[in-house]
Amino acid sequence: MRIDKFLKLARLVKRRSVAQEMISVGAVRINKRQVKPSSIVREGDIVEIAYTSRVIAIEALTADEALLKRKDAVPYKLIEEKRVNPEERPW
Repeated sequence: MRIDKFLKLARLVKRRSVAQEMISVGAVRINKRQVKPSSIVREGDIVEIAYTSRVIAIEALTADEALLKRKDAVPYKLIEEKRVNPEERPW
């Protein structure tokens, strides 16, 4: 599944366009590599997301679109969350 769609369906961002913008500025990585919005995320991948004041690392538990659309789905496992200075770019 595309990373921008995964972020939206996993409820990590509200809109896919926001996910695409975050990816374009380098705020999203898969397995420590910078990605494009069309990059594929697979089960077991480590995804790092830099928000304004925090950076989280998650492990994708599923990349099945039908499963992610269910409200009771568990799409990821939180590995790490750290606070960052909002004035600094964490990457």
